[in-house]
Parts: sequence; C-alpha cells; structure tokens
Amino acid sequence: MPGTVTMYSTTWCGYCRRLKSQLDREGIAYTEINIEHDPESAAFVEQANGGNQTVPTVRVAPAAGGGEVVMTNPSLAQVKQALAA
Repeated sequence: MPGTVTMYSTTWCGYCRRLKSQLDREGIAYTEINIEHDPESAAFVEQANGGNQTVPTVRVAPAAGGGEVVMTNPSLAQVKQALAA
C-alpha cells in the first residue's frame, strides 16, 4: 500500500502490539518509534494528544498527496483509509 506509516509506541503497550501484528498481517510497512527512547517523538505524541503520551499514536502520509493524518489508537481500517486518501 502506498504512503508512509509511522507508529509511536512503547514496549509495554498491548494496543501497539495488536496494531503492529495487524499491519504485519496485511503487509503494510511502517516505521516504529519507541517514545521511551526518543524524547522528540515523546514530545510529538504529547502535542498530538493534549499533553498525554498516549500510544499507539500513528502518523500517516498518503502517497496520493492527501494531507498527513495523525491518529491515536486507530483501527487497522482507519490506517488503511488514511493511506488511501
């Protein structure tokens, strides 16, 4: 699927593991960034979530030139829809 997906996560997040396994199963490539090891990414997640470090936070940039989308704990369907935009 065209476009890029970046997932901001932590090692202990069950929702992150679930979404990663779904993306893997569907063959959707993504870059994972552990916010516990990257302060700049942690700050981005806080900004996107009203000051909270809520994960998974997912940033999708569709290849078709649609606007970048940032979602918190999205479903697989929501990620696919953002990629297709």
